[in-house]
Amino acid sequence: MTDPATLACEHVSKHFEEAGHRLEVLRDVNLVVERGETLAIVGASGSGKTTLLQILGGLDLPTGGTVRIKGKSFADLPDTARGRLRNEALGFVYQFHHLLPEFSALENVAMPLMVRRLPVAAAEREARGFLERVGLGARLTHRPAQLSGGERQRAAVARALVTRPQLVLADEPTGNLDGANARGVLELMLELNRELGTSLVIVTHAAEIAARMQRVLVLEDGRLIRG
Repeated sequence: MTDPATLACEHVSKHFEEAGHRLEVLRDVNLVVERGETLAIVGASGSGKTTLLQILGGLDLPTGGTVRIKGKSFADLPDTARGRLRNEALGFVYQFHHLLPEFSALENVAMPLMVRRLPVAAAEREARGFLERVGLGARLTHRPAQLSGGERQRAAVARALVTRPQLVLADEPTGNLDGANARGVLELMLELNRELGTSLVIVTHAAEIAARMQRVLVLEDGRLIRG
């Protein structure tokens, strides 16, 4: 029996009711992402890319259809188990780093491991290794406000990957960075993708990022089509 795909999205739809009107955001979206695959999802602003990414990550549930991570359907799981699956299988990188301001870079990156109840010393050892990998070995005790924009985003990438997830979902991960920092963060994500075999799905407006992915899909009128 073959292993299930890292991500399988089948006939997913999403609509909202606003002032008596039905807004169709996603329509019959189908997507399979295999282990180690890299994929860009592009589309116009307001096309539903962020909504789709939230559904793929189990942060929101579809109106219809199914999302499975390694064969497990988010909709079939209670909230606690859904959160556990996200922690075990997924990493998230956003346009804005979402680091906790009161914690150091080391504590921020160790947090997902401590959620797994890994001992603090072991979690910090893993976090230190990833921060060194992203060039922040000398910034372990610095809080986010003491880091540059590029450093904060590299710390966010380290946090997403410290659990060695099967899939990283990234929403405009370089959109808030200048050219040099954007290129550095992208190269880092691709390097860790190759090293860890982590699948990578990036929502982006940046053509240069999309060009580096193995596949590009366009979200248009709520449907995913080939780029």
